[in-house]
Amino acid sequence: MARAQARRSRKAPVLVVLHQEHSTPGRVGRLLQERGHPLDIRRPRFGDPLPETLADHAGAMIFGGPMSANDPDDFIKAEIDWIRVPLKEKKPFLGLCLGAQMLARHLGAGVWAHPDGRAEIGYYPLLPTPAGQAFGESLGAPWPTHVYHWHREGFDCPTGADTLATGDDFPTQAIRVGDAAFGLQFHPEVTHAMMCRWTVVAAERLEMPGAQDRIRQIDGRFQHDPYVARWLDMFLDHWLAEKN
Repeated sequence: MARAQARRSRKAPVLVVLHQEHSTPGRVGRLLQERGHPLDIRRPRFGDPLPETLADHAGAMIFGGPMSANDPDDFIKAEIDWIRVPLKEKKPFLGLCLGAQMLARHLGAGVWAHPDGRAEIGYYPLLPTPAGQAFGESLGAPWPTHVYHWHREGFDCPTGADTLATGDDFPTQAIRVGDAAFGLQFHPEVTHAMMCRWTVVAAERLEMPGAQDRIRQIDGRFQHDPYVARWLDMFLDHWLAEKN
């Protein structure tokens, strides 16, 4: 009897889609596990299948990667097409960077490189729209003024979605589709160790127009990350609340 009650009280896993062999869900993964949700990690790029339904999952997240949502690879097309599952079932969905661009592509919006070849790599301002300000009030946490980026492509807000936050070089920074699906161009999941690793392993990206050097990024983390962490904590509570 006690074992049956324990099984019923367990929280459903969150599906986590990653794109590189050694990628992790970072801080987001830790916060989900602290809330009692196991992580069902899949890497379709390396042959892992995606579920036909999310009936047994609390939600799904697609993380970032160095590839483009415009690439012709089969796994890219399959992930973009698969987003219909959480949208149809109205399950919590979160796309981060590449994942947000995949959400936009699924809904018919464009994903594009900056016309001047600029990138956002480092901390950049985040400007909530009126809809975003209202969303921040519902969370009980204001949007952070600066967030961490690592991308050279942006996306348009799909028809029927709400733009929650904007930026400078890449105007669409956060969108909401319905009540449960979100796309964020930035990386709230990044830990200090992840940032240090990215700036070493992919140091050549720091030479791109608009990118910040490693020292500026580390300084930016000490200045801005406490606010990002507080916002993320409240966001995840909202993302999971009353849906599981």
